[in-house]
Amino acid sequence: MFVELSHVIRAGMVTYPGLPEPAITPHLTRDDSRAHYAPGTEFAIDVITMCGNTGTYLDSPFHRYPDGGDLTTVSLEQTVDVPTIVVRVGSGLAIGPDLLNSIDVEGKAVLLHTGDDARFGTPDYAVGAHYLTEAGAHVLADRGAVLVGIDAINIDHVTPHGARPAHTLLLAAGIPIVEHLTNLEQLPDSGALFTAVPLRIAGFGTVSVRAFAKV
Repeated sequence: MFVELSHVIRAGMVTYPGLPEPAITPHLTRDDSRAHYAPGTEFAIDVITMCGNTGTYLDSPFHRYPDGGDLTTVSLEQTVDVPTIVVRVGSGLAIGPDLLNSIDVEGKAVLLHTGDDARFGTPDYAVGAHYLTEAGAHVLADRGAVLVGIDAINIDHVTPHGARPAHTLLLAAGIPIVEHLTNLEQLPDSGALFTAVPLRIAGFGTVSVRAFAKV
């Protein structure tokens, strides 16, 4: 069985307040295409303009570091059929070592299930959001996590002009981050295989993915 873990991208959707909304426009309409093909044959060719941080997306090290690996360096071993651990987060917003120390994360995709995705696309999504602490990020990086994902607006605590320790530590260790996941409640605590493959775009740090799990 497969479980969809990514949000649908639609024109005008808001993923992260303040970032550009995606726009979908026709390059060649079906009506106009008929002049180029045999009778009864038609195609639509469309253009999408969007920020890399749209919907459910993956961050590569280049997102944080100018000399970090871009999306072309993210390996299939890191993003396809990765054994998964789902961490169920309680009411406390900070996700720290107390939730992570007892979990074997080596070689795993660690998915932080907060339930914030229920507010995705609304103003409340950015209010009272869960986040991974610096100490929690140290645990995951030091113990060999392959990928870290979260179903919240950001893996870091978002404050004006604040530090971003989770991004800083995980991406420095070459660990991709997937933000804005959804449907994590449908996964078992362990045993699922996680996939979230980014496009291979040179000189680019973040791009939308279709994330899913095989259960």
